[in-house]
Amino acid sequence: MAVSPIWSRFVRFISEDGRELCGEPVEEDLDIGLALAAGHNVEVQVSSATSALEIGSFTGEIASIQKLLSPIAPQEVGTIRCIGLNFKDHAAELNLPLPTVPEVFMKPAGCLNNPLDPVIVPRSASLAVDAEVELAIVIGKDCKNVDVASASDYILGFTTANDITCRDVQGKTSQWGYCKGYDGFCPLGPTLVSAQRLAEPLQLSMQTIINGEIVQDGTTTDMIFSPAEIVSYLSKDTTLPKGTVILTGTPSGIGHSHQPPRYLSPGCELKVGIGRLLGTLVNPIIADNTSHARL
Repeated sequence: MAVSPIWSRFVRFISEDGRELCGEPVEEDLDIGLALAAGHNVEVQVSSATSALEIGSFTGEIASIQKLLSPIAPQEVGTIRCIGLNFKDHAAELNLPLPTVPEVFMKPAGCLNNPLDPVIVPRSASLAVDAEVELAIVIGKDCKNVDVASASDYILGFTTANDITCRDVQGKTSQWGYCKGYDGFCPLGPTLVSAQRLAEPLQLSMQTIINGEIVQDGTTTDMIFSPAEIVSYLSKDTTLPKGTVILTGTPSGIGHSHQPPRYLSPGCELKVGIGRLLGTLVNPIIADNTSHARL
């Protein structure tokens, strides 16, 4: 049986009176990230649930967002599964052959970041920090060994993710987990849209905008492996617990491929979005000003 939440768009947030709440935005098609970044008031129908993974019911209360949180909490995510080279145009810009099976790597839960919170440029790898707009899948119930035909029954919904990468670190190793695994390197949100509202095949626009310039402008129709195919593949002899977040790849236009490269640096204005329903991540890029102990 498919996962059927009471909401079609879910947000987790801190209310103006300091409570952590969940619910559904009152305005059906408002880009929550852009609205909050512009200082607008965003109202939410409050749910009795404390997580997107609970059913709950609407309480009748309307609350305003004081701070927007990632739709799935870090303790619910576990390890973030990621698929590389899943867009035909992205593989082409890197002069790589199309994969015959999904390319899998992992990001730790510590990468998870809120939709409007800063991304801190690591001191140890500050020369080539790159943004990647990605569609993220959230698993709604434990799954293992599911076939492609039934995989969609396990998808709770979809949201926007930014798979941030340190390209200079990436170039020094064959493994991708470290260069993509720094704290805060996976902003997620602003809304989680139910799988019922976004039935496959997906046709969603995807953009990354740096300092007002569009650097990535793609669509999910260019995916090599569909969300259902990805979930089925990842579940082979491996349990995907409910709450698992899966990043499904990025289209062409990554900063690394531009001439000259379009890397992120402190002070950049960064927007990463997938349509109005899923919405836009608006994360300031800042320097690491903490004191580091000498190794």
